[in-house]
Amino acid sequence: MHTRLRVELGARSYWIHIAPGGLAKIGAAMTETFGAAKRTLVVTNEVVAPLYLDCVLGSLQEAGWEAHACVLPDGEQEKTVQRWGEVIDALMELRLARDEPLVALGGGVIGDLAGFAAATYRRGIPYVQVPTTLLAQVDSSVGGKTAVNHPLGKNMIGAFHQPQLVWMDPRTLRTLPARELRAGFAEVVKYGLIRDAALFAWLEQHAEEVLGLADEALVHAIAASCRNKAEIVARDEREAGERALLNLGHTFGHALERLVGYGQWLHGEAVAVGMRMAARLSRLLGLCDEEPEKRLCALLERAGLPLVAPRFAWEAWREAMGHDKKAQGTRLRFVLLRGIGKAFVEDAVPEDAVRRVVEELSRA
Repeated sequence: MHTRLRVELGARSYWIHIAPGGLAKIGAAMTETFGAAKRTLVVTNEVVAPLYLDCVLGSLQEAGWEAHACVLPDGEQEKTVQRWGEVIDALMELRLARDEPLVALGGGVIGDLAGFAAATYRRGIPYVQVPTTLLAQVDSSVGGKTAVNHPLGKNMIGAFHQPQLVWMDPRTLRTLPARELRAGFAEVVKYGLIRDAALFAWLEQHAEEVLGLADEALVHAIAASCRNKAEIVARDEREAGERALLNLGHTFGHALERLVGYGQWLHGEAVAVGMRMAARLSRLLGLCDEEPEKRLCALLERAGLPLVAPRFAWEAWREAMGHDKKAQGTRLRFVLLRGIGKAFVEDAVPEDAVRRVVEELSRA
């Protein structure tokens, strides 16, 4: 079972491969992508390294690559300028050339951080995404957004830099903590909400199979998510318009991550609450009825995801949302719903409605 999808970006187009049990074939895939074997640096973290680093290094070396590794601490709180500097140090010590790729082996933090290092070292070198979490496989490994966090905002320091290959083995999810698997499921739900009502309905029928890591269901969920994202990215690579739809729930979610402290809530957990807030806001503004929120809550609850936020003062919420990179000057930008699969971007949202949603969906 090997599925592949193309992200069409002209000269920057690349393939996404979804291959259960295919992690050990990464060396051959890189040779096919880049030609004659060269040197490479594999960036990973202390959790993923004991599980998969030897497999990846062995596959690369068997294919003739000179492969080195840079192992970082794990966690969202490590997605910093300082850790980016450590990857740059490793690249400088190796003197990796401009045509020699970096490999990001891990979840969204490693993918974003290593991708940003690839974007900035020698003004840009190629890189490969090898995502090992569900969230990274369905979202962050595709589309070329790279970044690190700043104490005043998430992903505020970064660059658009497309990978040249995305190589996914869904069986790496078998070692993923259940909490992180659930968090990644929230991003799959997001694609159904924004533009794929059929995917949302399929998830309502097959959620337990996806969360149970059945190969066929996982491949379907990952491929559908990547197909939706690839189509959007192909039309709006740098988020001038349609790509902003992918941020459904993220204005609330990023604010929540900042309020509780990076790393306390997983990104997907915050997005789950953020999507519910967006659905509630849409209903309060008269854009849709209660169906989207009702069906969303039922699906998120089955996945064991949170439905409400901890209580913080409105002023703290407003300040946190103002630091979100999607804020337009002093205005807040929200992705809202006219129904399941019918999302749009709205810049002019009344602040009192946003405040009401936050207060209704928070608890002490």
